[in-house]
This record gives sequence, C-alpha cells and structure tokens, in this order.
Amino acid sequence: MPNGHTLPFLNAYTFGFGEKSGFTRGKAWKWSLEQMALTTGCNAIILPVCAWQDHAYSTQMDSEGPDVMDAADVRAVCDHARSLGLKIILKAMVNCRDGYWRAYIRFFDQDVPTEACWGDWFASWEAHVCRVADMAEENKADLFCIGCETVGADSREKEWRKVIRSVRQRYRGPITYNCDKFQEDRLTWWDDLDIISSSGYYPIDALDENLQRIQRTAEKWGKPFLFMECGCPSRERSQYRPNDWRFGGATSPEAQKLWYEAFTEALIRYPFVRGTGWWDWSATRLYPAETAEDNNGYCTYGKPANEVLRRFAESLTKN
Repeated sequence: MPNGHTLPFLNAYTFGFGEKSGFTRGKAWKWSLEQMALTTGCNAIILPVCAWQDHAYSTQMDSEGPDVMDAADVRAVCDHARSLGLKIILKAMVNCRDGYWRAYIRFFDQDVPTEACWGDWFASWEAHVCRVADMAEENKADLFCIGCETVGADSREKEWRKVIRSVRQRYRGPITYNCDKFQEDRLTWWDDLDIISSSGYYPIDALDENLQRIQRTAEKWGKPFLFMECGCPSRERSQYRPNDWRFGGATSPEAQKLWYEAFTEALIRYPFVRGTGWWDWSATRLYPAETAEDNNGYCTYGKPANEVLRRFAESLTKN
C-alpha cells in the first residue's frame, strides 16, 4: 500500500464492544448487526476483542475468561457480517477493571527489582494480541488492529516491534495500531505497520487543523491513514469535546448531528483519509429506536446523525 488511495474506503462501525464470552448464543446481536448495516450503509465492522487487567499498573491480563468474547463468538459475528456483505476489522484491546482508561497503563522506564515492569506487561499483552491475530487469520479479516490508545506504552518501540513480528507470523493481512487523538505524529514505529490509524475525536472547530497535521504525518511515513475510532455523544456541547462521554449537558441528538455533519464533510475535503470507525454500536444492548431521543450516548441508531451517516455512505458509492 504505497499511498492512501490504494486502500478502499472502510466505512466501519465498531460492533460488540465489551461483549462477554458466549454472547452470540443469543439472538439479539444478529438483529442489531442487521440494523447497523441497513440504517447506516456502512460497509464494514470493527470487532474489538477486549482483555481485562485489574488496574493501570497490573502486568497480567485476562484474555480468555468469561468477560472476553471467545473464538466462537468472533467466528459467528464474522460469518454473519460476511453474509451481509460487510468487511471485517478485528481489533485487540485491553481495559482496566477499576475504570481507569487504558492510556494510563504505565510502568518505570527502567526495570526496578520487585516493581511491576514493562517486560511482564508486554508478555501478557503479546499473548492476547497473538490470540486475536489467530482469530483474524482464521476468519480472513480484511484488517487487524494490534492495540488501541495505550498512550503510556506508545514509546516502547522495541517491545511493539516484537509484537508486530509475532503478529506477522500468524496473520497474513494488513495490520495497524489505533493511537489516540493528537498522537499520530508522535509514534516512531509506523514504518513496521501497513496503515496508520487513530481515534478521531476532534472538536468540531478544530477539524481542519488536525486533519492537515495528520495528513503531513501520513505523507511523511508514506502510509495510508484511517480513523479506527470516531464519533460524538448526544449531549449539549459534546461537539466541542467528543472524546469525553461524561462531558456536556442535557441529551441533545442535535449536537451529535452537528458534529457528524462537520466530520463527514471534512472527510470529503481530505480524501487522504481512507476509513472511519464510528463509535459504537451495541451487539446485545441496542436501545429501541423509539427511545433514541432520550439516549445521550455515542450510538447513532434512531438519531438524526444516523441519517447523516447514510448520506455519507451513499456519497462514497458515487465516488
């Protein structure tokens, strides 16, 4: 992939974030996935397989416990998504059980005896990523993402390159890493990946300046770029701080719509962006469409922003 224009546009929605092992034994998730494809026009899903660690300074994570979707779940979702004509992006993630954001996972730069260290954490992380890479290969995923928003670990170049080597022994498709917003020009190991990706929760009044900065980064590394995450909650003023699900006032589908209109219009102005990962569509807990006006979360189902997404998808088919 010598440049962004060789990558077909992946208009994806994150599906099933946080689902537990065995969730596909129920029926709700199929209907939810069908509603996503039907009402948004998206052509892909991002399926996140999330491990759990107790807190931000824990070095061990649970990758195969009851709180993590298993290989059978991934297989079921991929099969149904393919039947709907959707492309598949698998994504390895980790969350902290105490509620702290994964970006705060951090240890001493140099190992100290008796203290938690990066080597132990990366050994556990690599095992999880490789497990998900095996799923990506088994299900012929179109893209595999080796991590998400682990800002505190981004500077550990040597360890990340080792993870990438292990992944390439298991998965034959293209790989990326989902860095956090404002971090695109800070990573030093993009050359080992096929695609640059980030979380695009940028304020409505700062889209152009950040897209121009990201474009310079993509051009510097000669890599395609996509937003592995992007979106905005349905709350007053959330369009000015879309990354913060706790920020804002009363429920406001209009605020979400304003951000989606501005963001999709910006994507058209900056065609170097080759994909989106809208956040996020629940697999088993999708609210009824008739209650959408009372939902202040990120999902666009039943909200005006969903119509913006549908029009955006139609515009992609015309180009």
